[in-house]
Amino acid sequence: MKYMVGLKNGDQNLLDCICQNKAQIHEVYFSWGDFPNGRANQLQSSQYAPWELQDMQRQALQRLSEEGIKLNLLFNANCYGADSQSRAFFHKIGTTMDYVLNHYGLQSITTTSPLIAKFVHQNFERIEVRASVNMEIGTIQGMDYLSEYFDSYYIKRELNRDLDAIAHLHQWAEENCKQLFLLANSGCLNHCSAHNFHDNLVAHEAEIAKMDNAYAFGGICHEYLKDPKHYRSLIEDTNFIRPEDMHKYEPYCTAAKLATRIHPNPTAVVNSYIRGKYSGNILDILEPKHSIYPYVIENGDPLRLIKLEEN
Repeated sequence: MKYMVGLKNGDQNLLDCICQNKAQIHEVYFSWGDFPNGRANQLQSSQYAPWELQDMQRQALQRLSEEGIKLNLLFNANCYGADSQSRAFFHKIGTTMDYVLNHYGLQSITTTSPLIAKFVHQNFERIEVRASVNMEIGTIQGMDYLSEYFDSYYIKRELNRDLDAIAHLHQWAEENCKQLFLLANSGCLNHCSAHNFHDNLVAHEAEIAKMDNAYAFGGICHEYLKDPKHYRSLIEDTNFIRPEDMHKYEPYCTAAKLATRIHPNPTAVVNSYIRGKYSGNILDILEPKHSIYPYVIENGDPLRLIKLEEN
């Protein structure tokens, strides 16, 4: 299995790991500038100025390009607000894609927006357009509705452990010259009723940060897992795939995405999946990375919830 890895700005170890293992890297994905995306603004940091971060990203993309590693640009925010249909917004997308394409090369984009998909298909014929995992596409109908503008699709997280369902989607994709991808190390809870709300907050985080906010929101999953009685069902409530099991998906998916952009140790995530082996608490290589101490989920076949000895 090959993997897509998210570029974590300023992480030299991750960049080295990607280049050293480029034979197993399908592509590297990243956001650009101040475009809202599925994660925090990559130009905001307590350590660096925005221009320093942008320079770091340019240097990283230059190295990846020289190594011959494919690049995927993200337009995967859940909401673009008043910009969603504006001419100025699409002009900005076009000029950004032109810049990245001409300076570093660009093979694909990932988006949640059918309009962005349409725009790219009409103006950048050689760029693959991929439907984001945040679109939660899990049926043939879902793929077919948008087949005019999307070349490939991320499978809905909740189907990750249902190989029969994935094989069914793959048959349609193959017959229609489409590709399937999946997200391997998500720590999100299945069927999360607050997932769309949370993704919308992330898309508008720059505006929200300027407000006098009454509440903070870090995700329902963290609140839910404060109660130890929910630990017992955590394996069934999540959809991650063990590194040891990734070979089972090779007949159906072109590659698998590894969430690494906000993980505290993305190199460990990449190395574990490339080796196809991880020993320890499986939660440590997921994003989000949950802590349920003194319990852990010991990676094995089967996975086991165990309680550590307290000193």
